Amino acid sequence: MENFSDLITKRRSARKFTDEQLTQDEVVTLLKAALMSPSSKRTNAWQFIAVDDKETLRKLAYCKEHGAAFVSDAALAIVVTADPMASDVWIEDASVASIMIQLQAEDLGLGSCWVQVRERFSANGEPANDFIHELLDIPLQLQVLSIIAIGHKAVERKPFNEEHLQWEKVHINKYGAE
Repeated sequence: MENFSDLITKRRSARKFTDEQLTQDEVVTLLKAALMSPSSKRTNAWQFIAVDDKETLRKLAYCKEHGAAFVSDAALAIVVTADPMASDVWIEDASVASIMIQLQAEDLGLGSCWVQVRERFSANGEPANDFIHELLDIPLQLQVLSIIAIGHKAVERKPFNEEHLQWEKVHINKYGAE
């Protein structure tokens, strides 16, 4: 990617992936981005589970009733967890790590999509967090925030059109000031 502006303009959620696997270098680069993400007071309360096993990816796709089916077609899913006892802002820290993974994926020319897990439920009403804990043997103290599904893009989406920016949602000095 030439610069950050190009990166954020081009990055769009990808839910369709090819069968091509990621290289070890790509996986390491993605995980480095996660591990270098900023956290409050450098608590690093987050932890990451990289899943590339096809059967496990297929099972992960059932963590939610809607919005996770594409995980089964991803080459890699990074499950983003954090320890609420280590940081009171674990949600924010894990969110920052999640987007860092997505930006790194785009920079590598890969597609990615965020799967919201916190406060979501599987088709049978089980909390998605509990479903994933059991599937991946995650320690009880960790909470799952998201899954970032990653793979080679099967469809290239148009870059974000700046004409659609909602400038009316930007306020200077105080809300509603002109």
